[in-house]
Amino acid sequence: MPKSPRTTAAWRISIWTTLAFAMGTAVAFFILYSLVAEGVRQHVDAWLTGEAEVLARVSADTPRDSVYDRIVEEVAELATQEVPKELNSQGQELNSVFFLEFRPNDSDPLWVGSGQKETFVAAIQDAKLAPGIPRSVQVSGERGPYRVVLQEQQPGSRLYLGISDRGARHVLSQFTRRFLGVWASVALFGFLVSYVSARRTLLRVERITGTASRIGSGDMSERLPEPGNSDEISQLTRTFNRMLDRIQSSVNQLRAVTDAVAHDLKSPVTSIRGTLETALSEDDEARLRDSIGQAIEGLDRVSEILNTTLDLAEAEAGALKINRQPVDLSEAVVKLIHLYQPAMLELQHQLIADVAANVRIDADPTLINRSISNLLENELVHLRAPSEIRVSLHSRDGTAELVVQDNGPGFPPDLGARAFERFVKGKHSPGHGLGLAFVDAVVQSHGGHIEISDRPEGGARISVTLPTSVRQPAGAEKIMS
Repeated sequence: MPKSPRTTAAWRISIWTTLAFAMGTAVAFFILYSLVAEGVRQHVDAWLTGEAEVLARVSADTPRDSVYDRIVEEVAELATQEVPKELNSQGQELNSVFFLEFRPNDSDPLWVGSGQKETFVAAIQDAKLAPGIPRSVQVSGERGPYRVVLQEQQPGSRLYLGISDRGARHVLSQFTRRFLGVWASVALFGFLVSYVSARRTLLRVERITGTASRIGSGDMSERLPEPGNSDEISQLTRTFNRMLDRIQSSVNQLRAVTDAVAHDLKSPVTSIRGTLETALSEDDEARLRDSIGQAIEGLDRVSEILNTTLDLAEAEAGALKINRQPVDLSEAVVKLIHLYQPAMLELQHQLIADVAANVRIDADPTLINRSISNLLENELVHLRAPSEIRVSLHSRDGTAELVVQDNGPGFPPDLGARAFERFVKGKHSPGHGLGLAFVDAVVQSHGGHIEISDRPEGGARISVTLPTSVRQPAGAEKIMS
């Protein structure tokens, strides 16, 4: 079911973006309006003050005779004609100017202007203006206030000049209406641009969401098309595809591991079941004990496979628990050589050791011992008798290098670099393919490196390098050779 545009994130983003733009523009207009209104007011006040001074000088310089009123009226009318005409939508003039002069010993003031003189006189007398300072005066019957200035000449003589504010207010009103029209058009255009841009961007996110919702445990082959640009959504797309690759690889690996574990456990579990069934039918106590012992050995092998598999899984996930402490690697190697020496001699293998003394590392002793045991066990299981096995340990350039090599047939050609993968082994190997994988995981978790190779003169070579982060004691004599 298609979603309503009002329920999308693009709509909300566009609304908030438009509101922020509209509020910011409104604040800017308010500031601009205030500046324009103040400029208009100052212009009107400057005109009033200047013209009032001119009329005051004319009044002072004109003789008080029969033509005085006529001269002052003409000068006042000339002053009113200098005001620009502002017309409203009906063609009516908005700028109305009046001139009023109170003279001593004259009850009838001189008046030039439109409207009722008495209402203007009453409004001015109530306003109590200060000389030279323009003020707004509301006149009864007029649609707007007047800006009026007072000029005093001689005692008792006062001259008033006023102009209606309707023209200035009309200019500001036109300015406001035009701004609102432009403001609304720009806001609407900005909203449309913002919505289209956000919608196009979020559609790409919706494709990622749709792909994620279609991916199931059975089919993880679907991928998003990767665009050529390098914006944030493109990076998210590439990251999402790489994440799917890793998940698919992990799932495939998990399936392979599960199949391999099930396959490798099938034989020992079947053997244990058969041994226990045989034990149930045994009447001889000695044979019964032997059957139970064989079953316990089989369970130990199963437990070892499971434990090693879990350790490998933890190591690959970076969660292998390591209890680091100073370890005398030389002593550990020598002890394990002595432990495996009888089994080697029984199979007619010659074990040659070249172990330097006092090679110490910071490591988990249990994991290190298991790793060295796996290397020696690998030689014990895979070599044909008689063979020669050489084990060397030396410290150089801040690293401890343990090398185990033999003169056997070497690694199978089909094994190659896959020797460190779980459950990967040669065709004729009796093991489970976990030994070298476990050693590689332990070595890497300790910051080391392991390599396998075939010797030029024949045989296999395994080299393990571990960092010696603890201080090495003086003396590099060999403790076993």
